[in-house]
Amino acid sequence: MWVISEQNQSWVSEFILLGFSSDPTTNSILFVVFLLIYLCSVMGNGLIIMLICLDTQLHTPMYFFLCILALLDMGYVTTTIPQMLVHLLAHSQTISFAGCWLQMYVFGALGTTECTLFVVMAYDRYVAICQPLRYTVILNWGLCIRLAAGSWVCGFLSCLLHTSFTMSLPYCGPNKVNHYFCEGPSVRSLACMDTHIIEMVDLILSGFVVVTPISLIVASYIHIAKAILKIKSTQGRCKAFSTCASHLTVATFFYGPCTYIYMRPNSSYSPEQDKQVSLFYNAFTALLNPMVYSLRNKDIKRAFLKVMGHRMGR
Repeated sequence: MWVISEQNQSWVSEFILLGFSSDPTTNSILFVVFLLIYLCSVMGNGLIIMLICLDTQLHTPMYFFLCILALLDMGYVTTTIPQMLVHLLAHSQTISFAGCWLQMYVFGALGTTECTLFVVMAYDRYVAICQPLRYTVILNWGLCIRLAAGSWVCGFLSCLLHTSFTMSLPYCGPNKVNHYFCEGPSVRSLACMDTHIIEMVDLILSGFVVVTPISLIVASYIHIAKAILKIKSTQGRCKAFSTCASHLTVATFFYGPCTYIYMRPNSSYSPEQDKQVSLFYNAFTALLNPMVYSLRNKDIKRAFLKVMGHRMGR
């Protein structure tokens, strides 16, 4: 669908999301697979939020930030997967220009918030291991709330600039986005103008959003590693490292694909490969995060058994 401007130039008023396949049989199979992934992601993260809220022993800074991470993951997949599920079964795969703008913004804002939150979680582990006696004094609830709120504000403000840059470009055709949702690089590749300058600005913004948090996390873990090596007992070192392993695992799952998607110019844009990479850090990380934290975390397991035992006792 098109609208005509005053200069008699046609402009895109909606986009067509091509998704993964045009074959109805393949789409039906993908619908079942992605529906299961979405339901498991929502239920898994929802379970972690419920356990942390119900068990008072989990009312600590580490689990407070984990609860926010689970909430972000639920929002992350809900921004993209339900619409993809509808498009897999529907004949129409269109999304309005405003809808595309909103989806790109919310998805990016939640992702940027998660980038910032991983830094906060790394700082939490740094204080817990490097300054254990002052942990509750330094990470008091006032600071925790400010850090969490700051992550959300940074995410939603910084992504507003990125989305505005992309969606302010002229789109006069074609309007077919070779992706399953409106992701910045895939939409920007359709702009009917030279996007070199916009790419450079976007690359700088992405560098600040991605590279800065990674650098801070690495710096935190260098100090953590030094502190762990000073622990004399092997059991103490293993216990200290185990509290960081889950965070390192989920951060790696998230930052790896994000760096690939956003830290490169449009000249190396590969639609099919990008869809697969985006699917990994969008859907699969949200699915894997609850598994990583629940399988490696004795407190989460204990809280789950406690809640289940309480319910069975009724």
